[in-house]
Amino acid sequence: MTSRWAEATFDEVLPVHGHRIHVRVDRRSEACPLLLLNGLTRPLERWDPLVEALSNRTIVRFDPPGIGTSPCPLIPLSIAALAEITVGVLDTVEVPVADVLGYSHGGAVAQQLGFEWPERIGSLVLASTTCGIGSAMGDLETLAVMLRPERTPDGGAAKTVPLAVLYRSLAISCWTSIPFLGSIAKPTLIVNGDRDRLVPPVNGRILADRIRGATAVTVRSGHDLQHPERAAELASLVGAFLDAQN
Repeated sequence: MTSRWAEATFDEVLPVHGHRIHVRVDRRSEACPLLLLNGLTRPLERWDPLVEALSNRTIVRFDPPGIGTSPCPLIPLSIAALAEITVGVLDTVEVPVADVLGYSHGGAVAQQLGFEWPERIGSLVLASTTCGIGSAMGDLETLAVMLRPERTPDGGAAKTVPLAVLYRSLAISCWTSIPFLGSIAKPTLIVNGDRDRLVPPVNGRILADRIRGATAVTVRSGHDLQHPERAAELASLVGAFLDAQN
């Protein structure tokens, strides 16, 4: 990072590939930064418990178009387009390589990064996520409940543009990583909750069986590995995994 990004915390809305993207950088060390990619409706603040637990790592996170304080795009964006915006965020804050943690919908973007932009990734963590088409289906009623604004105490869903939720749902519904999972060669940790009704834990096995050398871990949890009661355990797993790669 240059001097512009040397502040302990950088928090601005920046132009990225024609979009206005809310980006936050918490700088704690000179080690490889960790890029966080969020779920379907969640703003970057939902990472706060995990960021606090990973207090010794530089963290890059952002709101994709239509989420949080990033304006909604005019047209739907594919998973590949979201991956390109993600690379644009790294370019904008001058991070050449980052470890990547993708949660739920963000895990799809993380897989796309591992395929299209491997030179920008150190290690990969996929949490509560799937391969898209070809995955084991979860409970759609659970998804409907999770999308209700009152389900997010910090107002996460209320801060999300409904049209953006539709766009992001369309992106994941017509995407699959099955054809390219075998080409991902980055150290990969896959974490699933054993009581996840939205992304059944068998999806972790589907990913692990196809990504070379991937490690799959099942924890006692539902889908929400970001929840304050779960974030410390996820942070411990992620921290130990990333430390082992260095």
